[in-house]
Amino acid sequence: MDISIFRFINGLAGKYWLFDYFGVFSAQYLGYFLIFITLILIFQEKKRKEKIHLAVLVLLSSILSRGIIAEILKFFVSRPRPFSALGIKPLTEYGGYDINMSFPSGHAAIYFALAVSIILFFRFSEDISKRKWGWRFLGAAFLIGVARIFIGFHWPSDILAGAIIGIISAVAIKKILDFEFNKKIVKEN
Repeated sequence: MDISIFRFINGLAGKYWLFDYFGVFSAQYLGYFLIFITLILIFQEKKRKEKIHLAVLVLLSSILSRGIIAEILKFFVSRPRPFSALGIKPLTEYGGYDINMSFPSGHAAIYFALAVSIILFFRFSEDISKRKWGWRFLGAAFLIGVARIFIGFHWPSDILAGAIIGIISAVAIKKILDFEFNKKIVKEN
């Protein structure tokens, strides 16, 4: 099933130059825009405590998902990337450090962690536009994941695993931060 889904999505590559350009852009550069927008969202928070809370949530969930869990799994699983396993030419040059570290997708892990962090942080915000940012990020994270398949760098299961890791990491870090925050409030009273 992984191969069939991969072949369907990757089979769309190389047919339309604009589609290819959009796929490469989404796979390799869209994430930088998400990070930039996250920084803007952090600095727009009026209360210092809220700025710190959002920054710590985003940073810790990103580190946990991408820097720890995904890297450990990549090391132990050592799954070849599709372009290597199937002997196909990727849509763009691969500049990664190892062609045998496909599972899970670090890109999916970090951008789903980022999206869910934004969703959880702003879920009770009175500002509806802030609540919408998380869902936009989630759509962008999904687009990045599909684009990584499209250009030939990941299998669909790599993206799914990365997304699950990112989501669970963000939820876990948010629960820990909320617990610590509530513990501090109780202590002060």
